[in-house]
Amino acid sequence: MNLPLKIYRIRQSVDSPQIDNLKEAICNCLQEIKYERINFSGKIVGITAGSRGIDRIPEILSIIVQIVKDRGGKPVLIPSMGTHGGSTAERQIAVLTSLGITEANVNCPILANVDTEYLGKTDIDVPLYCNVEAKKVDQIIVINRVKPHTDFTGNIESGLCKMLAIGLGSHKGAEFTHKYARLIGHEKVITSIALKMLNELPIVFGIAIAENWKNKIKKFVAMMPNEFLKKESEFLNCVKKSEIKLPFKLIDVLMIGEMGKNISGTGMDTKVIGRIMVKGQKEPEFPKIECVVVSDLTSESHGNACGIGLAEITTRKVFNKIDLFTTADNSISAMSPEQGRIPCVVSNDYEAIKAGISTLGPIDNDKVKFVYIKNTLKLENIAVSEALIKEEVNNPKLQIISGPEELKFNFEGDLINFEGGI
Repeated sequence: MNLPLKIYRIRQSVDSPQIDNLKEAICNCLQEIKYERINFSGKIVGITAGSRGIDRIPEILSIIVQIVKDRGGKPVLIPSMGTHGGSTAERQIAVLTSLGITEANVNCPILANVDTEYLGKTDIDVPLYCNVEAKKVDQIIVINRVKPHTDFTGNIESGLCKMLAIGLGSHKGAEFTHKYARLIGHEKVITSIALKMLNELPIVFGIAIAENWKNKIKKFVAMMPNEFLKKESEFLNCVKKSEIKLPFKLIDVLMIGEMGKNISGTGMDTKVIGRIMVKGQKEPEFPKIECVVVSDLTSESHGNACGIGLAEITTRKVFNKIDLFTTADNSISAMSPEQGRIPCVVSNDYEAIKAGISTLGPIDNDKVKFVYIKNTLKLENIAVSEALIKEEVNNPKLQIISGPEELKFNFEGDLINFEGGI
């Protein structure tokens, strides 16, 4: 079983600074806001724990927990993931466990609860709902990765403000945030809710995390509540400047080895594949991809395949892992039901690639611009067809590692070239 398509393994060469000593880096960033002035003694301190697959997040949380304990506080983790986790406490715990975040690993209790409390309306009349556990604690530390959002572009996208608006909003808060975002705009609604949350909740500081393009921690920035909007905006701008993208503007078939909620809120980063599919949002100009093929769904997604609708073709393997109701719940509450649609389902990887190529029309195999990536977070090592090698031969940031080689499949029709990595 083979396809008449020759591929090369290539590597993108871009600087990728990273932090090795997390504890030292976290303590240094906290010194910048003089956190020692904060009195934790005898206080119950809630720490947000999201659902994204952030590099070494269990270790980061355990360091913050220990810092609070060392200063006499009583830390607890508050699951903060909006609708992710199927909107039940049990499934929130399952999501955190899949990320390595357990009471044993972080050495403190996890207060899973999806119930919310109504806190009134924001300055633009958006209803505000907050996880009840956040109202029970004495102090709150907000932690999240700052990165471009998959559904919109702005000065504030995915980060601490979103953690307040959607993460701590639980299912109800996330639903109202997205409803009003559809009407007023994502950034305006998120910042409005974040400002109200900052006034209503006992937030003592936040820690913003940036990852390099290899998904390794590269920087922490601590900020006081009155600095959230300004500092997060500045931090996001720095993150955007160091992003890595697919090095091609025109692709015929993009095969994604796996999608998942631990990779992106939409399973695959919309800014990487050039598809947002949210009404009212402008689609990226590039890359232009004729056909997106998705091969697998990560176990950390727990059946949530929100974003699968961005693809044209997927496999039976993916379809069998989809929790249709959880996917629908997430897609509908995010006001993007299109992203939850099921694409054409074929039996295996072989049939998926074959189908993708066939939809291009009468094109010679040696002219097919085919790209394989493990997922939209892993863009250093990728595989491309000969047509793209000829086109990008003078790109100084690309290095040919090996090739050409034929695509190989096992008896079940699954692609095996990249089982050991690209």
